[in-house]
Amino acid sequence: MNESKAREDICRVGKSLFDRGYVHATAGNISARLDDGMLITPTDACLGFLDPARLARLDAQGLQLSGDRASKTLALHTRIYAQSRRFDPHTACIIHTHSTHCVALTLQDMGAELLPALTPYFVMKVGHVPVIAYHRPGAPEAAEAVAQVVARYGERGTPIRAVMLSRLGPTVWHDDPAAAMATLEELEETARLATLQPHPATPLTADHIEALRQAFGARW
Repeated sequence: MNESKAREDICRVGKSLFDRGYVHATAGNISARLDDGMLITPTDACLGFLDPARLARLDAQGLQLSGDRASKTLALHTRIYAQSRRFDPHTACIIHTHSTHCVALTLQDMGAELLPALTPYFVMKVGHVPVIAYHRPGAPEAAEAVAQVVARYGERGTPIRAVMLSRLGPTVWHDDPAAAMATLEELEETARLATLQPHPATPLTADHIEALRQAFGARW
């Protein structure tokens, strides 16, 4: 990914997410993988007011070269890139937010995954979203748990593009910032639909999901 474009895209996506309420205050972070390292939003930065020149720039070994101090979730991003690119080699952007409806679902026991197959676009555009047990923000244990889950799903033939950090928020990844944002939007919208139901919603059937696999290559 071109570094200048990546800087602009991170700031554009950050402002869009902030303006629409997907993040608030200084919650959330975004990174972009470069051929020779990574860009990541600074720690405690507001995604609505990012400065392209102040994004943290790291080399291929993770050493910070310039910009403000990197997000405390740097280890999480690094581990996701390492594991996800085994199954999706073009992965080049990660977004973490504290999106309201996703977080709300983790305030009760939701089981191993955040949501069942509720809508066709959730199945097609997001896929499985494993829930990671609560760890403090930036904890290395969370990064390790996510890496293990990414590897486990990928090795069983259903690579994932999102995990849910319990009581914190979703982390999604894709080939570029626009695609990662679209994945996050679909995830949060499905979570919103789930929270609006007075009773647990009925998921799509196995036949419905198989049709989505055949027609659209859904990974479920």
